[in-house]
Amino acid sequence: MRRAGLFVVTLAVLAPVAACSSSEKPPAGQPQAATAAPSASPTVAEPGHPFTGLPADTMRPVLAVKIENTAAGKPQMGLKSADIVYIEQVEAGLTRLMVIFSSKIPAKVGPVRSARISDLHIAPMFGKPAFAYSGAQTKMLPHIAEASLFDVSDSRAPGAYFRQPGRYAPYNLFANTRQLIKAAPKATKAKDVGFTFGDAPESGGVDKKRMTVRWPAARFDFVWSEAKQQWLIWQDGKKNMAAEGGQLSAPTVVVQYVKTVRSEFHDKNQSYTPLVQTVGKGDAFVLRDGKAYKAKWSRASEEEGTVYTTPEGEPMNFAPGQVWVALAAKKPVVP
Repeated sequence: MRRAGLFVVTLAVLAPVAACSSSEKPPAGQPQAATAAPSASPTVAEPGHPFTGLPADTMRPVLAVKIENTAAGKPQMGLKSADIVYIEQVEAGLTRLMVIFSSKIPAKVGPVRSARISDLHIAPMFGKPAFAYSGAQTKMLPHIAEASLFDVSDSRAPGAYFRQPGRYAPYNLFANTRQLIKAAPKATKAKDVGFTFGDAPESGGVDKKRMTVRWPAARFDFVWSEAKQQWLIWQDGKKNMAAEGGQLSAPTVVVQYVKTVRSEFHDKNQSYTPLVQTVGKGDAFVLRDGKAYKAKWSRASEEEGTVYTTPEGEPMNFAPGQVWVALAAKKPVVP
């Protein structure tokens, strides 16, 4: 029988868990006791899209976009259509998003912001995707040129970008996705990146109505909504709303503990850019169906996908649909 317990959580990384069954702001509290899932044998869903597990007739090219993730750039546009959303730490302890699109590609995305070195280590997992961003440090440009991606930045595909009315620079740069993809006609189509979808483990999930993940200057709360069967997303104590309307949410959230170190890059204030190390192995939580499952992750090389398993080594299935991956650290780098 597979079992999944709960990690001992340090205050620097995760806040206490509280019971909450609606979209209202979660109160503080304590985690509920573990409850075993039904004992029926799990079944793996029919093959679908490798990023979401949902039915897919064809595989489209992969588009990765670097998206602003502070209050000044919200609400963001296009995230509702994403297949995978990665949360990465950047300078000053803040976070930025690397958003993966393929099965559904919205007409517009943004605000588009500058690239970071960690992006270049995530991209090869998707083959050679189209990568949209706005600017990068001069000494990072050679790294981008050598990376496994097609550069469709505002300098390489300027016609795809525009300034969104009602916003101010630099948080008003958006992009037309059709033109981005047109600028990278050989971008790799969606392929296996290690995810598996299907029933949750038979037992071991701990009831979890909220999980908080912290970075030095940012906080995310993932709050389970029984009515929507989704994890509603909050950031820094506020609902994370979409420009298209409604609160952002996902059926599966992965809290992936990675090592972060200082890279060679820093901003004008001498705040160093963290390098998020996504190759290797480590611990994780997988949140789905109102429960948290202890998991392991492994990625053998940059060209390979990330595999998530139970502590016993069996596939840790995700719930079909959008996946958010919070790249957190038990000992985050303080820039």
